[in-house]
Amino acid sequence: MSALAEVLQALSFRHVSGELPRLLDTARQEQLSYEAFLHQVLLVEATHRQQRLVGVRALAAHLPPKVTLEGFDFAFQPSLSARHIRELASLSFIATCTSVVFLGPPGVGKTHLSTALAWHALDAGYSVRFTTLARLLDDLDAARHRGDLGARLRAYTRPQLLVLDEIGYTHLAAKQAQLFFQLVNARYERGACIVTSNKSFSDWGAMVGDEVLASAILDRLLHHADVISITGQSYRMKERAAFFLPPLSPQPAARAKGGLRRGRPRRIRQDPAVAE
Repeated sequence: MSALAEVLQALSFRHVSGELPRLLDTARQEQLSYEAFLHQVLLVEATHRQQRLVGVRALAAHLPPKVTLEGFDFAFQPSLSARHIRELASLSFIATCTSVVFLGPPGVGKTHLSTALAWHALDAGYSVRFTTLARLLDDLDAARHRGDLGARLRAYTRPQLLVLDEIGYTHLAAKQAQLFFQLVNARYERGACIVTSNKSFSDWGAMVGDEVLASAILDRLLHHADVISITGQSYRMKERAAFFLPPLSPQPAARAKGGLRRGRPRRIRQDPAVAE
């Protein structure tokens, strides 16, 4: 090990140590100045450290696998404004503690858009937490039984952006509805939320099991909100659409010229020479 590599390891420049031969070869070939070479060394280490930090933060945020807004097929969802979504990518809604609510049937891209915005916020340096409503309520309910509900609520209140996915797939018990309200109330005007739901707001009373409590939740959630309805078809089903097409009607057999011969089928006489 060279003296330079030993110094780099002592400084915990682990990534540069592995790439040092390549960096030195590049410096010699391109005749880099001392300043340019030092910049390349520090840039390699800083880039790897940033990538590692993002990975650690993404793990803590419980983010799904990374997707992007560029990977979203806006042409398949004509009801959705691509310009509107790209404006959300400015992340100004986080600074103003605004909620973004995606409404629509299953498969129209609500989770994709929420995940892409969450990753974009994480890459920009914001603290993020991603969860489904079912996982959230299970976590809070377990904390309530342990006696540390306040600490768990703070864990969901601290992030600058909280994504609540899949609201509306299950009806909530009375205790769960109260926990949902406590979370929304704790984050009200303190942090931004992205919410996805397959239920219209008029159905939230039945989902929560209490019209008054549902009204209180929506009052806080929608006070500063950007509501986006997606009315298109399911992405998941578009490649399987052929399986749901009605069967084709049988086509009538074409009539031979001169009409069809009735009775016994015509025998074809074969030349004995050909048969041999």
